[in-house]
Amino acid sequence: MMAEPTGPMSGKVCLVTGATSGIGEVTAAELARKGATVVVVGRNPQKCEATVGRIRGRTGNPAVEPLVADLSSQAEVRRLADEFRRRHDRLDVLVNNAGALLMDRRESVDGIEMTFALNHLAYFLLTDLLLDRLRESAPSRIVVVSSDAHRGVTMDFDDLEGRAKYRGFRAYSRSKLANVLFVRELARRLEGTGVTANALHPGFVASGFFSGDGPAWWAMRRLAGLFAVTPERGAKTSVYLASSPEVEGVTGRYFVKERPAEPSSAARDVEAARRLWRVSEEMTGQVTSR
Repeated sequence: MMAEPTGPMSGKVCLVTGATSGIGEVTAAELARKGATVVVVGRNPQKCEATVGRIRGRTGNPAVEPLVADLSSQAEVRRLADEFRRRHDRLDVLVNNAGALLMDRRESVDGIEMTFALNHLAYFLLTDLLLDRLRESAPSRIVVVSSDAHRGVTMDFDDLEGRAKYRGFRAYSRSKLANVLFVRELARRLEGTGVTANALHPGFVASGFFSGDGPAWWAMRRLAGLFAVTPERGAKTSVYLASSPEVEGVTGRYFVKERPAEPSSAARDVEAARRLWRVSEEMTGQVTSR
């Protein structure tokens, strides 16, 4: 038999989405290294199994397990939440990390623009479906990977899905703005529960995120080669928010390089945050009680 994991997060259960590569995998590995039970979420079964094997081998922690789901599908998000709830009676840390940057407009199986479906609605829905576990496990934490790409845009509530005019990076930037707005409204609604929610910018990270075809992707890979940080460096703030005693009780904030930072003025728009919440409820059919 393998030994039970030990470390500062021993006994805690963490779920990390988008954890089969890049900063998601590093985040999952570092939490496992600290002794947590870690659930690795990815959409490819083989990659999930391989990632779990790597993390177990590198950390010596056997309490790492895979869950497979395509988070752009709301049915898959619901199935993931149900499966997690069957396996675990607690959730100490939820890291919403999965995301994509798509230059061409695509729609999810639910008929929703893919960037918004994956980068925002999946976070909103999965968080709400697992919120009872987070409440029961309090003090617990929700970590949302956003980006400084949220700066310079506002939410276009008349065309959230880019039906009238789609630009890949603008859609991505608005989804990252949605992440910050979501965290700020979520933190407000969770006041007094012991559940905290914070967003972060991981930096310009060199990973498989820029693996598309075409001139725009080639240019981004060139920039990544010149200026990007490693996934190990990019994951530091996620790990910090998930595990550090320094941020116990801190909520509704935006972090860069493990320090609080001021998000854009659009990200501090209280009415936009509340409107986004209402729209997200409508688009997921998930009417929240908070």
